[in-house]
Amino acid sequence: MKNSKVALAFCSLLFAVTASAQVALKSDTPSILFWTPEQQSTGYRSIEKIYQVVTVKRGAKVHPLPKAPGQLSPTWDYAGRQWTVADYMSANRTSGVLVLKDGKIVLERYGLGRTPKDRWTSFSVAKSLTSTLVGAAIQDGKIKGPDDLVTNYVPELKGSAYDGVTVRQLLMMSSGVKWNEDYTDPKSDVAQAGFTGSEPGMDPLVSYMRHLPRATEPGTKWHYDTGETDMVGILVANAIGEPLSQYLSEKVWTTYGMEQDAVWMVDASGKQERGGCCMSMTLRDYARVGQFILDGGKAQGRQVVPSWWVAQATTKEIDNGAGGYGYFWWIRENGSYEAVGIFGQSITTFKDDRLIIVINSAWPAATGKEYSAARTAFVNALHDAAKSL
Repeated sequence: MKNSKVALAFCSLLFAVTASAQVALKSDTPSILFWTPEQQSTGYRSIEKIYQVVTVKRGAKVHPLPKAPGQLSPTWDYAGRQWTVADYMSANRTSGVLVLKDGKIVLERYGLGRTPKDRWTSFSVAKSLTSTLVGAAIQDGKIKGPDDLVTNYVPELKGSAYDGVTVRQLLMMSSGVKWNEDYTDPKSDVAQAGFTGSEPGMDPLVSYMRHLPRATEPGTKWHYDTGETDMVGILVANAIGEPLSQYLSEKVWTTYGMEQDAVWMVDASGKQERGGCCMSMTLRDYARVGQFILDGGKAQGRQVVPSWWVAQATTKEIDNGAGGYGYFWWIRENGSYEAVGIFGQSITTFKDDRLIIVINSAWPAATGKEYSAARTAFVNALHDAAKSL
């Protein structure tokens, strides 16, 4: 059972960019899931030239990330040989690695032609930021709380299987609504959501989701649901009454002090940011996202996100067969919590050690046991080495 759940998670992550698909600027653009290595290394850092995006504007001040006196240069044994950081980056097509210890940079490396000024697409790492915006909306009184009903913010779902489902359950991927994430089946939900006939005046994704049946009681079973991650974005946008990109700029990019504008893909409507996917930011800004959460959702001396929300979001709320799951954050058995995206994107935080590890990559495959195992070995080596600083 555990292996089947892990396999489901991997399959879901693999095609997490399918539902409510993004808008290519050219009609002959190949699916981002199947880019060549050259298309990956150039396209991942210039996504705004390929897909329709909106901008998340930075502010006037930049949160400093000073370089620590001691720097990491670990070696470790894995798969019958000794590895260095350069070895790992080369073997796993890594464009950036940045490690923060106590808010200071202890390792920063680039590859695949990327520079510190280049952004890189997040894939599903964006889900964790969408979760953060839910917390910000609660702090602002726009959402009453995590146990408020989803239908209060997406009223089109009233009378559907989402009746009685809470915001918390949606973020835990435990809505109980039936969802088929089989990518070998062209009639599966993930293949059809957002594309089959929409009801007039209604978001096409919401129109599809409101006709799904119930499978289990809400809150009882974790089930990865690509459509619902984008629907959380719609929920937040409805609650706050403004675009997600503008709200993220106000609450995090400007307030915490990101160094560069981010960009965020929109869905097939061309109007709504993808709540479940595809932001692009610099390597250092990925690290700042991690530090903002590690700092308890506080910026400029005030709570942007409730501290209790951060604690709940980054701890195990439900068993998923692979450690645990919070609110769009993966909870690992080694004590870390992670934001994860396909093709090798991650923000890993060891809270007790005040350690953040950011990795951006262009893996040859969206997921794979060998890539995941090598990344885990790398993260563990960085964690062990940082303990001596």
